[in-house]
Amino acid sequence: MAVLAPASDSAVPKSPRTRLGRALSDRRTRFGLLNATPIVIYLLILFVYPILGTLMLSLQGKDGGFTLHWYADAFRGANLEILLTTLRISVETSLISLVVGFALASAVSRLKPLWAGLVMLVVVVPHFISALVRTYGWIILLGEDGVLNSVLKDVHFPGAPFQLLYNETGVVIGTTAVMLPYTVLVLYAVMKGIDRRLMAAAASMGAGRLTIFRRIYLPLVAPGLVNAGVLCFILCLGYYLTPALMGGEKQTMVASLIDEQVMKQNQWNGASALGIILLLLTFAGLLLLRLLKSASDTLKKRGAAS
Repeated sequence: MAVLAPASDSAVPKSPRTRLGRALSDRRTRFGLLNATPIVIYLLILFVYPILGTLMLSLQGKDGGFTLHWYADAFRGANLEILLTTLRISVETSLISLVVGFALASAVSRLKPLWAGLVMLVVVVPHFISALVRTYGWIILLGEDGVLNSVLKDVHFPGAPFQLLYNETGVVIGTTAVMLPYTVLVLYAVMKGIDRRLMAAAASMGAGRLTIFRRIYLPLVAPGLVNAGVLCFILCLGYYLTPALMGGEKQTMVASLIDEQVMKQNQWNGASALGIILLLLTFAGLLLLRLLKSASDTLKKRGAAS
């Protein structure tokens, strides 16, 4: 008759509290937590505390009590139109940045390292120039008597001069120029890691260029496209300078509205509610990114299993 051996300690599942106690009893863990304490305090003071303060302001009524009036006010009338305009311009900027960035990153990823480095330098270096200087550069370029319209008028282009400033076209052009380096950097990193032998093997088996792009290249680049698109969308949500200088009254974005409520109307509660809404939209974008990544990983596992 066989005698069952007692279960070892490793086979007995440990509770989270037990695992936490074992981790805290380790000397290296305690030393690491001690080193991380200044950083945690720094983050609590400079990030968590302001966010909590903004949240409390957004929930504070005129009489000092709790209210959701400021959030209701943000979703009606002119404030709702500004919020929808912000979302629309952010989506438009993200899509255009993806299209232009995809083409540019794809071309650069096929260059030799020396030339690729020079092109990426040209893409990235303007990003380190003041955003105010770059915005005024676009104003000079796109103005009614600017460089672009002057050239179009000289060649008698039909319809010239075009109204490219103080409308949504100007805002999207300006914000796309600001967001493009982020898109190119993300996509270039993904494309550079793709094994080109996969496309060569597909071509040797008779697959056409469109089939290779649709069945092999695009699925491999898709995670980078999602990351770059969500990043551009989040950055555009709170962008202030370029829309304020290159847009008109109908292109007012939430950041400009917050500035007006704080600086001109002294309405900190309403501005705080708008800030919290932008923060929630940012979290929604990050959550969407996580869900898409999880779905992509699931599809990859199913494909590997089949």
